[in-house]
Amino acid sequence: MSVGGGGANSPATPKQFLTIAGVPVLVHCLRAFLAVERVEAIYVAVRATEIKRVQAEVEEFGLGSKIHVVEGGDQRQQSVSNALTQLVAENNCGEDDVVLVHDAARPLIGVGTINRTIDAIAEHGAAIVGLPAVDTIKQVERTSQGALITATIPRELIVQAQTPQGARCGLLRRAFAEAVADEFSGTDEASLLERSGIPVAVVPGSAKNFKITQPGDLELAEFYLGQQTRKA
Repeated sequence: MSVGGGGANSPATPKQFLTIAGVPVLVHCLRAFLAVERVEAIYVAVRATEIKRVQAEVEEFGLGSKIHVVEGGDQRQQSVSNALTQLVAENNCGEDDVVLVHDAARPLIGVGTINRTIDAIAEHGAAIVGLPAVDTIKQVERTSQGALITATIPRELIVQAQTPQGARCGLLRRAFAEAVADEFSGTDEASLLERSGIPVAVVPGSAKNFKITQPGDLELAEFYLGQQTRKA
């Protein structure tokens, strides 16, 4: 996403730069991961035109030296690959080290969820955060007349994928290398790990860990943040 004109929460503003309670969405994410003592380094992959803006926000909000801003790509897979390459090049990623990938448009990720994901990766090798399906799930066939139901999928077999997702560094590098070799493009990190035959565990997620996709989501996120502040 490129940075457009307008105010802080104008329609042209990329999601990670929208503000909740006066703080950019990206900064909310970074603060959550910085609150986890086991997180040693954070790599933020953004378009080249956004690097200076992110670096300025890191300085403005005093986020510290653990954060590294790197150039990403046009797609999520390329951005993560670039960040992973930089992570390895700077000797911050041993084969068994845990690497997490988080969507910057999910600002309400909890510290507890991050810790549980790290633990799951340490135990199983790879893991994602997932939310159990609440609604009945239908498989459909797309036709010129519209969608036709072909099957009902039991809800107990379905989870809605969230982030963070991740794996031990060696496994994640292998999955990305095999995807490049096969010219495969996945929708998330789990899809790459799955096709490499790497079992992926699921850590229970939260409805609060939703992705900012429309203007009303900002008000909902601010409501949740207000609840957290009152409880603190």
